[in-house]
Amino acid sequence: MKSFILGSILVVSLLALVIVLFKKRLGFSIFTSIGVHLVMAAAGIYIVNYSGWITGMYIPLNPATIGTVTVLGLPGVGLLLGLKISLFG
Repeated sequence: MKSFILGSILVVSLLALVIVLFKKRLGFSIFTSIGVHLVMAAAGIYIVNYSGWITGMYIPLNPATIGTVTVLGLPGVGLLLGLKISLFG
């Protein structure tokens, strides 16, 4: 019973989100924008990892790091590098 209630809440929330997205005429452009930001974040981390620009530093490609760089932009890569240097030496 509990899983049915949680599943129905998930479905109703998803439908409400889709209605809001298309009612405000955002449509698929917001998904394209998010996709471009995700790809650029992954590319930025990849370039830092494999360019040899900073030797001995490696930022893993996982949802947390890509999400940070997606939200903060390329300064997020600097933030992750600074955290890695300050926390792990």
